[in-house]
Amino acid sequence: MKTFDEYVAQAEQVHGHICAGQILGVRMALYGLRLLGIADPDGIDRKRLVTFVEIDRCATDAVGVVTGCRLGKRSLRFRDFGKVAATFYDLAAGRAVRVVAKDSARQRARELHPEIQNRKQQQILAYRELPDEELFEAQRVRMKVGPEDLPGYKAPPVTCACCGESIHFKREVVRDGRALCRSCAGERYYEVL
Repeated sequence: MKTFDEYVAQAEQVHGHICAGQILGVRMALYGLRLLGIADPDGIDRKRLVTFVEIDRCATDAVGVVTGCRLGKRSLRFRDFGKVAATFYDLAAGRAVRVVAKDSARQRARELHPEIQNRKQQQILAYRELPDEELFEAQRVRMKVGPEDLPGYKAPPVTCACCGESIHFKREVVRDGRALCRSCAGERYYEVL
């Protein structure tokens, strides 16, 4: 594995700037990997991990940097729960750990560095220094991950009975015996003009 500072520099490059969320994301991912015993996510362990992130903010970019998980590889999964949290799933061992950033870490940053007036700078420094247990809540969790959710899954696409578009990875919805894409089934996030 790389050093903490190497991961921070890589996260900054990927994200475009350094912020408290980047530091939190690097720390979160390192903690999750350590709890699972995954030592080399870019090397020998690279096909062993799937990560589920719960927010689309700064920390998520850093989590991807440390774990090597990517949306395009189907190893980084996004669940829009609006929480600074990630679940790290070890495919080889069939076990998972969910790590959540504690809200109290912000107050701890103020207490740790009252001499720094800028709140963001205060958090960047404190999030580097605080022990994992003060930054995060970690819990072992059980997950149901089907083969269609795993990297490398292959299956023929299904055609939506309504719009005719292809649906991959068993994401169709079956209604009245017809396969529909999620958009046609009512989960559309856009409106056709």
